Amino acid sequence: MSAVVADLVSPPVQLHQLLAGWQFGDWTADVALCLQVAAAAMYLWGVRRLAARGRRWSPWRVVAFFSGLATLFVALVSGLASYDNSVFTMDVIQHLLLMMVAPPLLSLGAPITLALQSGSRSVQTGLLRVLHSHPVVLLTAPLVAGGLYYTSMWADMESSFYPYSLTHPLIHDASHVVLFGLGCLFWWPATGVDRLPRQLNLGVRLAALGLGMPFESFLAVALMSAKQTIAPEHTVTDVHNGGQVFWVGAMAITALAAGIVAWRWLAAEERAATRPGRSASATGAAAPTADSDAWAAAWLARTGSVPTMGSETPRSPRVGG
Repeated sequence: MSAVVADLVSPPVQLHQLLAGWQFGDWTADVALCLQVAAAAMYLWGVRRLAARGRRWSPWRVVAFFSGLATLFVALVSGLASYDNSVFTMDVIQHLLLMMVAPPLLSLGAPITLALQSGSRSVQTGLLRVLHSHPVVLLTAPLVAGGLYYTSMWADMESSFYPYSLTHPLIHDASHVVLFGLGCLFWWPATGVDRLPRQLNLGVRLAALGLGMPFESFLAVALMSAKQTIAPEHTVTDVHNGGQVFWVGAMAITALAAGIVAWRWLAAEERAATRPGRSASATGAAAPTADSDAWAAAWLARTGSVPTMGSETPRSPRVGG
């Protein structure tokens, strides 16, 4: 399809549709909303159960988790979702919310830790069994999770799958579930709030974020320089705009996350560097002084050796005696 014809296809985005075009009545949006409400209820139940045991749960984690749920609501139930089949730029925003905004916010809420601390023994045992299962351990490996995460972006926007999904609504909705799931597999180990079987150190997390930025940039450039539309439902201009939105959004989110991880890494290194000094202080060791140096010299002149640290402190020798 030529650019002239394609530019007559994509509808304009209306503000009132974005604000009031709720997708209530669409069964996929209704299912998504029910799952979000159930997740919110279970999370609050866990917090209340911990409070009944006299244990406090961080309110910042509650805010992060519900911010993630609100992000999913905007992506799947609000007026934004009404444009996901017709306007590529809106579809890109939706995918950014599903893959790069909602998963890290939900993970910062530490729902796995909350379930382990507030759940019954059977819930704890079942959850631990799932977390240590071979599929979960394999899928959360850095190379596997990162490969699936970044490859899915290309497959969803730069392959024949994308125009096919636009003509098959069920496939398109299923792709949203897959993208969200892959985002969770990538971001959950990256944030490191919940203790997973494969706990990544901060250096590996930073490398995973840094190595992925070129893939995001190349995809954005490919979209911005497209000579023809990627699907009959979108204009070439719309594709270019979507590429720009993806480039700005993906780079900003990844750079922000990488900056936070780098700051945490530096803070951890500083704590590790000062730990030996604190240990020595805790055991009563003191920095050498002029008096201690004189004492050591006198003892060396008298006995030919100096007592080592931790041995019984002898009486001070009498110089010349």
